[in-house]
Amino acid sequence: MEGRKLQLTGGSTYVVSLPKKWIIAGGLKAGDTVFVDTEPDGSISVRSQPRDKVEARKKVLEQKDDEHRDHLLRKLIGAYIGGYGLIEVRFSPELGPFVRRVARDFSRLVIGPEVIEESRNAILIQDLSDPAELSTEKCIRRMYMTDRAMLEDALEALKKGDETLARDVAQRDQDVDRLYWMVAKQYNAAHRSLRGTGDAATFAGIQNHRLIAKLLERVGDHAERIAANVPILAVKGIEPKLAKELEAANASALEILDEAFNALVTGDIDVANKAVDSRGPHQKLIDSLQHHVATRKGEELLALAEVVDSIDRSAGYATDIAEIAINHAISQTP
Repeated sequence: MEGRKLQLTGGSTYVVSLPKKWIIAGGLKAGDTVFVDTEPDGSISVRSQPRDKVEARKKVLEQKDDEHRDHLLRKLIGAYIGGYGLIEVRFSPELGPFVRRVARDFSRLVIGPEVIEESRNAILIQDLSDPAELSTEKCIRRMYMTDRAMLEDALEALKKGDETLARDVAQRDQDVDRLYWMVAKQYNAAHRSLRGTGDAATFAGIQNHRLIAKLLERVGDHAERIAANVPILAVKGIEPKLAKELEAANASALEILDEAFNALVTGDIDVANKAVDSRGPHQKLIDSLQHHVATRKGEELLALAEVVDSIDRSAGYATDIAEIAINHAISQTP
């Protein structure tokens, strides 16, 4: 493997030179066009000729008469994550309205798929997403930013009893899920393309993206869980002292998440260690909250306990991201 430095020209364009042997072997000369593709693992390939169009993989699903909506939805998501570019659902004509409704729900839940053909007993769904436009790195960054805003807004809704804002937080969790499924799909695609190549380093990087995306998806779930308790706690409101304690614990969880993600992007082991070490002081805030919440009763007790638990778990998932950042940084060190 040969390393080549990037050069910046014109203030906004990056250029890298190509090996002379490759140019000669391909019969190329100055001014000729080469073709650049972004691969599922985030690498790029340079070709002297356009890549042959790859036939999309197709999955055929048979819908049973007594099958539940969620069962069909899970199979559609499984086919999507499995990397099938075409998904055909076959069914008896009387199930048409049901299947079409589920197909529309599926298209809203994930990124890319659209119904392109319909008949009385079948529909065909095509995945139109382009991995080059939404790489795993972009997905993870968007998940982090969305999670962060969700946690902030969930606590704001809790303090003010704002049920409209709480519903908005819940809706954004669907965006996080869509991004997670996109990462999962690209992980499987990269896994297939790298199988047998022996490229352990690249595969490890893709695997880290999948693990981090899952952790961020769980943070989004817990932000939604906090928001779900707003209607219950809005009845009596939250006393100022408890609100301050909740705000401090949430701010601590956000700080750990920020440090963990920063360490992941920069490869800074010191920042990652700081995030992991912050778990101790954060736990003291959680312990104090749990003691305070234990004096409540009934629905209020259960709701507050869930809120505190979700703040704590969000910090825990952020710590896991920091540990992955350390492992990745160490593996990249010569």
